Amino acid sequence: MRAKREVRTECKLEKILAAGHYAVTSECGPPRGSDGAVLDTKGALLKEYVDVVNVTDNQTAMTRLCSLAASIRLKQAGLEPVLQMVTRDRNRIALQSDILGAASFDINHILCLTGDHQSFGDCKSGQNVHDLDSMQLMQVVRRMRDDALFINGDEIKKPPAMFVGAAANPFADPFEIRVPRLAKKVAAGAEFIQTQCIYNMDRFEEWMKGVRDRGLHEKTYILAGVTPFKNAGMAKYMKNRVPGIDVPAELVKRMSDTPKEKQAEEGIAICLETIQRLKEIEGICGFHIMAIEWEEKVPEIVEKAGLYPRPDIEKTSAAV
Repeated sequence: MRAKREVRTECKLEKILAAGHYAVTSECGPPRGSDGAVLDTKGALLKEYVDVVNVTDNQTAMTRLCSLAASIRLKQAGLEPVLQMVTRDRNRIALQSDILGAASFDINHILCLTGDHQSFGDCKSGQNVHDLDSMQLMQVVRRMRDDALFINGDEIKKPPAMFVGAAANPFADPFEIRVPRLAKKVAAGAEFIQTQCIYNMDRFEEWMKGVRDRGLHEKTYILAGVTPFKNAGMAKYMKNRVPGIDVPAELVKRMSDTPKEKQAEEGIAICLETIQRLKEIEGICGFHIMAIEWEEKVPEIVEKAGLYPRPDIEKTSAAV
């Protein structure tokens, strides 16, 4: 158990974090079609094993079922969704409107993102909007929640009660600006942070030292991102083809040296080793498990990592 903190919202994730428990979050990618049953299946796999579920917003700039509708569906199935919202596709009118729409369904967790450039996706000639950036979006959400005001200063009759999050990549270049960039996000209103998936633990520990040196770990909750390798091919792809991800050569070799029929098991083992090492780092408040289209493995990871059962929210609330 970590030290307890003050609770500022009624959001499930904040209550668990404020009580000093490790939080566990995961992701649910909406389908490239209108079949909501895909979400039902993914949600059922995750429901008892994570505290909240991120719903991605047209990730990799590929057109998918919208994050708001997907979040509503998961909410109705008894899960707590984290609405991911990118600024790439919406101006300030649409952003504020979607925030209100989410709040009307008691969706009270939001992750503010810029979004992948459209050149990576299926509509390469599409136009960026970027009326606001991700930090400005956080400021907007906090103003809507804390001051009950729209951007233009008009009053909101029933403001959204959002717990506001942001993403951080400790491994992107240049490394020297990674901690200052996190500081800017915290200043903009980020109450929790989910990091890019972590493979290079030495580099991550160096980043966390910088975070602690500036006291940022006391101003926001940091959830460390982990993604299990399915096979050696995935490890090689993540190392060589995915910008901003740092996969040490020894991990690629370890996966490649493992017989093919055992590689999935080895990938899970590496993920569990990473979680155990992350638990030893001061300032880590939880784990964001991104099992990309491999949601069926999340329960196994959570159980073997000693993170199950999840805290009872009512008992947690009473304890704070």
